Amino acid sequence: MITARRTLLKGAACWAGLSVSSWTLAQTAAPAAARTFQPQPGAWRTFEVTTRVDITHVDGATRVWLPVPSVNTAWQQSGIHSFASNGLARLRSDSLQGFQMLYAEFTPQADKPFVEITSRIQTQNRAPAAPGSVAAEAAASLKFFTRATHLLPTDGIVRETAQKAIAGAHTELEKVRAIYDWIVANAWREPKVRGCGEGDIKTMLETGNLGGKCADINALFVGLCRSVGIPARDVYGLRLAPSAFGYKELSGNPASLKGAQHCRAEVYVNGQGWLAMDPADVAKVMRLETPEWIKSPQHPVVQPVYQTLFGGWEGNWVAWNTAHDVMLPQSKGERLGFFMYPVAENNDGRLDSYAPDDFKYQITAREI
Repeated sequence: MITARRTLLKGAACWAGLSVSSWTLAQTAAPAAARTFQPQPGAWRTFEVTTRVDITHVDGATRVWLPVPSVNTAWQQSGIHSFASNGLARLRSDSLQGFQMLYAEFTPQADKPFVEITSRIQTQNRAPAAPGSVAAEAAASLKFFTRATHLLPTDGIVRETAQKAIAGAHTELEKVRAIYDWIVANAWREPKVRGCGEGDIKTMLETGNLGGKCADINALFVGLCRSVGIPARDVYGLRLAPSAFGYKELSGNPASLKGAQHCRAEVYVNGQGWLAMDPADVAKVMRLETPEWIKSPQHPVVQPVYQTLFGGWEGNWVAWNTAHDVMLPQSKGERLGFFMYPVAENNDGRLDSYAPDDFKYQITAREI
């Protein structure tokens, strides 16, 4: 079972804010009143993303699983993968949820085990499609994205909360907007949460502690949508590069992406298809973009992000997958709520994926 939510508050905030001291991302930020955030679809960007794991302490047989970009859509194309290892490594696929991983295993006698994979992907900015411009998706596919999962129940307090949030809304888009606004108004970025959080939305609602990170806040959005029959999904990935709009909290440092994991969300609206969503990044900008914790989404620093992340996002990010309740092949550990970080196990059990300096892994990106 996934550990209780209170364990998220242990330890330092590993990923709360990316250091910008050694790299630039339009550091001459515009005055608050002049901030903009208007990513628009256009030219594709091509990146090579490399993940390397080095096992420094061998304790029996060791196994490693690395997420691989597995999303092919109008906004991302996942291309070729090349990998190297001094163990037995091979690409594996999950037929039900459609995601890929690189799996590597090492004998107890392995000398300095390592595994490295480089993936080439293309991304572009997203904006909402015009109403009526997208053909309907198959009903069976959409039903899959209304299901309950271990951490995303769709009954009880989850459904009750959603029904209150959408009171007075009539169309699908109005209901989605009401849930998005409810999340922005009620959830907040909590820097003390480890990693990206756990996404245990039932516990969040029962305790009233709606503070968390992207895997908590966007999971709450997805769960509330699913509970009232609106298809929605988390999209787990990684920030790759600085934001073109000067937002440091919406940026990645391509030289070191160990703390750049980020979950986004999508929701399906008839006639418009899958729409990009990211209320968690609204909360992040409110809490961390300035020294002051901004409390209103209408603040001039927040408002452009709040408006745009309902339906759009910037293409400086790669999606790994949309998987929940992940059982890793050959794993002796528990299922994962989601698969966004490198995972490894040895005789001592599962290594801490939220501690990349102890569990030695490095992620970098190069734009081509």
